[in-house]
Amino acid sequence: MGRRRARHVVSERLDVAADGPLLVFLRERLDGWRVKTLKARLRQGCIEVNGECVTRHDHALRAGDRVEVGDASAAERPTRSRAPFTVLFADSDLIAIDKPTGLLSVSTERERERTALALVRDSLSTSRRRERLWPVNRLDRETSGVLLFARSREMREAVQANWKDAEKLYLAIVDGHPEPTEGVVDQPLWEDRGLAVHVGEGPGARTARSRYRTRERARTCALMEVELDTGRRHQIRCHMAWLGHPVVGDQRYGRGGPHLGLHARRLSVMHPRLGRVVTFETPPPATFKGLFDRDR
Repeated sequence: MGRRRARHVVSERLDVAADGPLLVFLRERLDGWRVKTLKARLRQGCIEVNGECVTRHDHALRAGDRVEVGDASAAERPTRSRAPFTVLFADSDLIAIDKPTGLLSVSTERERERTALALVRDSLSTSRRRERLWPVNRLDRETSGVLLFARSREMREAVQANWKDAEKLYLAIVDGHPEPTEGVVDQPLWEDRGLAVHVGEGPGARTARSRYRTRERARTCALMEVELDTGRRHQIRCHMAWLGHPVVGDQRYGRGGPHLGLHARRLSVMHPRLGRVVTFETPPPATFKGLFDRDR
């Protein structure tokens, strides 16, 4: 697939002199701009940091970074949706949403209508044109966070062709306190006929690698960052259980709880048409934070 330049033209180029949040920096340097306008530019994918599209207003800048603000008049506008999710990014090729807990990513035999795929597709469709979408990644029903769709089969295949280079960062709340506090789980995974995933060698086992580190400890649990070098089904849940510290609320691989302590925090992929990395990120929901805070 050929590459072309981004659809927006740069209206501002700003050099960062000190560390700090992106929106605070923009408000200081662009004092004639309304905060509402700056946030809209972020949602529309018009702001880049060091050549990478950034959509989060609290993105951490470092001294020496270069921030470019694009012209919104030439940008693809993200679609507003009344469905129960937030659109993080949208252009003519990709759309990223913040999937809430409890929503399926795609349809199953039991549920075909109330899924992220169906709801996003319906929000984009009109009476004249039915939108088609292809899931790039998937999240378990009880996992919240960044979910990415492609607007053509070719775009999905192009993004997935570079999937091994994508950054896939999760937050997980796990039982106990892993020791050492950071490390790597490099164990294959395989599925049985009942679709349960197992760690170790087995029929059709596939390589799986997870890197983890402890961010914070509570009395009986820990808040972890987990980065996936692969992207297998139930990878984090199985790997953390194998480590002896299952994800809180994981009824299949650990013990039950009010809900699953797993959130897809950030996803960075190469945008095949733009020829640059785009990053989608979203903070965990209040229910996720509450799961950890109540154990302090």
